[in-house]
Amino acid sequence: MTRSNEDTKSTPHTTTDAGAPVASDEHSLTIGADGPIVLHDHYLIEQMANFNRERIPERQPHAKGAGAFGHFEVTKDVSAYTRAAVFQPGTRTDTLIRFSTVAGEQGSPDTWRDPRGFSLKFYTSEGNYDMVGNNTPVFFLRDPMKFQHFIRSQKRRADSGLRDHDMQWDFWSLSPETAHQVTWLMGDRGIPKTWRHMDGFSSHTFMWVNAKGGKFWVKYHFKSDQGIEFLTQDEADRIAGVDADYHRRDLFESIRKGEHPSWTLHMQIMPFEAAKSYRFNPFDLTKVWPHKDYPLIEVGRLTLNRNPTDFHTEIEQAAFEPNNLVPGIGLSPDKMLLGRGFAYSDAHRARLGVNYKQIPVNQPKVPVHSYSKDGAMRVHNVADPVYAPNSYGGPKADPSRTDDAGLWYADGDMVRKAYTLRKDDDDWGQAGTLVREVMDEAARERLVSNIVGHLKAGVSKPVLARALEYWRNVDRKLGERVAAGLQG
Repeated sequence: MTRSNEDTKSTPHTTTDAGAPVASDEHSLTIGADGPIVLHDHYLIEQMANFNRERIPERQPHAKGAGAFGHFEVTKDVSAYTRAAVFQPGTRTDTLIRFSTVAGEQGSPDTWRDPRGFSLKFYTSEGNYDMVGNNTPVFFLRDPMKFQHFIRSQKRRADSGLRDHDMQWDFWSLSPETAHQVTWLMGDRGIPKTWRHMDGFSSHTFMWVNAKGGKFWVKYHFKSDQGIEFLTQDEADRIAGVDADYHRRDLFESIRKGEHPSWTLHMQIMPFEAAKSYRFNPFDLTKVWPHKDYPLIEVGRLTLNRNPTDFHTEIEQAAFEPNNLVPGIGLSPDKMLLGRGFAYSDAHRARLGVNYKQIPVNQPKVPVHSYSKDGAMRVHNVADPVYAPNSYGGPKADPSRTDDAGLWYADGDMVRKAYTLRKDDDDWGQAGTLVREVMDEAARERLVSNIVGHLKAGVSKPVLARALEYWRNVDRKLGERVAAGLQG
């Protein structure tokens, strides 16, 4: 098809990365038409060198994913619980979300059975606030010392480079605290139909502080307005072989067509003092707070309405970290959360460089007055003075803005010990409740089928025996049904 003169005039000229015009996108500079290529063809060298370097290291967990932009609007008044500007009545805040799988690497199928990441960045008037969550209200572990080992057990073997169910069940069956999350994983929510049809949770407990200094412990629940839908194992396996990017494609296409997905945020809110005597450890990441004890309180709505225009720049280089906090929101004694407070930002420094917060998608939409200086890819201009304290007009900390979010009383000797057990704390109880009281019989039948199918895939006899005992501990009848399924 021949372009019109108008089209030709509107087409921009190719340039080098420095903006200089390029003579050809097709032909290298050679000695005659048939001669060798010359080394000083700087545009060819630039193209080849950039191509060799255009992949940044993938994330360790959560490597495969996608995301979109949108906004969060507060619909209810929760100012009695937090002074955070993002949650004040009527406030509307721009957001970025990234969905992901945990164990899969770049290129892995979206429909593998796996937890899904649900990470949010709020570009608030007080700086960036990040919530790094999942599509389940709990996690496999309660201590960050075990996290690296857990992720390696879900990845690939050192010898064959293959994922291995025996390795997974070996770790799970030796770690009873995984039972609650593994029950979620093996159930219907282990493979959501789409990212739009799943909930998102902070899973962790956080602290909210109100304008009077009152403190509360909170959990975030983003409930899908599209409803909860899932894929069966057979459906997921078929889709994995047909469209490995099924979830990524669905999100992009739905937003492109104007079908903007949304989630309603609800909070569970626990009075500060109540945590001291609550029957479960409220900071244990393997536990939920039963809704009858702490019912959901509506806060607002998250809507996604804009796709990225450059996936690499806006999604692959997006960096979420639970230590991006704003006044009125703080961490809690949750050991996993405290470990992640360091691990996420350190992962970004290793993957993207020390100045990763200067990448546009990670920049706050408020002025930054920091003494951070230099390092690879520093692009913001730095002016003297570059130290504090100073007498030359540099920024100063304001003691009146000191926030007490994330501060609590603690004492005791330095020890390496598990959490102190509460009255109802154990590793199996909540998983059993999920099976008996939350799932219906059809869901239990699918759970048994999913477990049996997973255990039949190359799990060794010693590990299989432990896995069967694992499920009997969750629920005796469930364990017997799994055992019968393995014999069938």
